Amino acid sequence: MFQSNLFAGRTVVITGAGRGIGLEVARQFLACGARVLAHVGRSADRELPAFLTQAENEGRAALFTADFGDGKGTAGFVAAVAEQVATVDVLINNAGTMFGRYPAATLTDEQYNAVVQLNQTAVVEVTRGLLPLMRAAGTAAIVNTVSISALTGGSPGSSIYSSSKAFVSTYSKALARELAPDGIRVNCVSPGTISTDFHERYSSAEKLEATRRTIPLQRLGTPEDCAPTYLFLSAPALSGYITGQVIEVNGGQLIC
Repeated sequence: MFQSNLFAGRTVVITGAGRGIGLEVARQFLACGARVLAHVGRSADRELPAFLTQAENEGRAALFTADFGDGKGTAGFVAAVAEQVATVDVLINNAGTMFGRYPAATLTDEQYNAVVQLNQTAVVEVTRGLLPLMRAAGTAAIVNTVSISALTGGSPGSSIYSSSKAFVSTYSKALARELAPDGIRVNCVSPGTISTDFHERYSSAEKLEATRRTIPLQRLGTPEDCAPTYLFLSAPALSGYITGQVIEVNGGQLIC
């Protein structure tokens, strides 16, 4: 864990912070002194971990629900953040999912649009909406979640999801060049096969075991394996000369 005051006085916005990697990223930012504005999902039905609600009660966090399935949801989230703070030091674009495995021959327009909207368009919309608050911070960092499948193409039925993550990777590199004069760094974290409910929904136990055997470290990753990379890329003292990069966190899976 990084030092407890690494992000003291800094405001961090995290989307997709209700579970999995995003939840652990929120936990570690809070542990390092940040004020966290967390998008925790589409609705308030989900029970959240005690540490998040406690941080909210203590004024160290603000929790929001929003459906990023269309521009109204992202615009509402941006407006809610702007009501809370005048500047944003760190934006973590982490919200995303695959929705299902859709074979190319039977992919519907609705399925295509849903995957692209959440994983691709919403990233652009939230980033665009919060840019004024990041410019106002003087120096800021954007860290976008992509995926190992952006490089490999993923497994059958994930072509649109994988392509949307490749879009975010390229978008991030372009943003890094464009926003550098504003003091805003842009990087990506690219998780490999991580043990979260994402793979519980979309991958069989047999598939995960076959993948595990291909990983040099001989295990699947965890959110705890991924989260420190987000903090590293967000901290000027640690990564102030790093921008436009994609950091792969996959146990050596791409070595093979």
